[in-house]
Amino acid sequence: MTDKDVPTTMKAVRIHPPGGIGGITFDDVATPEPGRGQFLVRVHAAAITRDELSWPADRLPAIPSYELSATVVRGGAGAVGFEPGQAVWAMTGFDRDGVAAAYAAVPADELGPKPQSLRHAAAAAVPLPGLSAMQGLFDHGRLAANERVLIHGGAGGVGAYAVQLARLHGAYVIATVSSERVGMARELGADEVVDHTTTDFTRIDPVDLVFDTAGGERLRRSPEVLRRGGRLISVAEEPPAGSEENGITATWYLVEPNRAQLAELARLVDTGALQAKVSRTFPLADAREAFSFLAVQGGTGKVVLTAIEDES
Repeated sequence: MTDKDVPTTMKAVRIHPPGGIGGITFDDVATPEPGRGQFLVRVHAAAITRDELSWPADRLPAIPSYELSATVVRGGAGAVGFEPGQAVWAMTGFDRDGVAAAYAAVPADELGPKPQSLRHAAAAAVPLPGLSAMQGLFDHGRLAANERVLIHGGAGGVGAYAVQLARLHGAYVIATVSSERVGMARELGADEVVDHTTTDFTRIDPVDLVFDTAGGERLRRSPEVLRRGGRLISVAEEPPAGSEENGITATWYLVEPNRAQLAELARLVDTGALQAKVSRTFPLADAREAFSFLAVQGGTGKVVLTAIEDES
């Protein structure tokens, strides 16, 4: 596609007030113009999350999805690093509209070359959970080789990547999962798997780091399994009061775009060390059905919207 082929309007998924599945529409909107330091990309696929349906009304209407796989169309003023036609992927910032549309304007420092081994639909499923796992384990959790790490939700969206990354880093990995995901957690590389629906996870030997992706009761009881001076990191919710007793460091964080980490994820995917997890794909026009499926799905992996035929 050349710059001359870009239409002035495009199709986009939008969530309207008051939110929820009933507020999802497939609208005609103006095609964005790339600002300074941004690239206009043609979206092939965009992954979605449940949380996007609960945005506050003052953020609506809004285009959902903050992770995409795409091809570059053109750059705005000062945008460097990519060429028209290049395949890219990204997790974009949460402070602006998302990318579940035919086109998106994305800052250059949030883009990275797409893994060559993945088709667009699979590539779109990686950035947000992959970066969440990487930042939780290493930036906030400071996980070191040979340490013991407990990952709550070790076969879920973020947890599946956390188990793989922790194992690749040389840690001893323990995962809590529900009964139907025990086998999956083992396949991902967990050294120990605890079915939290039948077994008290606090009976395991002490760990250096707890990485929580589940929240709730598992997060509340996590300090019980940490060594003195251990780290409790949650991407799900704020750790409860009292979590920082016995020298424990307790942190809740929000994932952020990171170009260098995106490049490392691409390298791991292309070497076969990291598996991408896709639950199901839907055409962009079927976003309402996709969010309905996401609300009740019991499997792991991301739900992905495909904007155009996934030819690469």
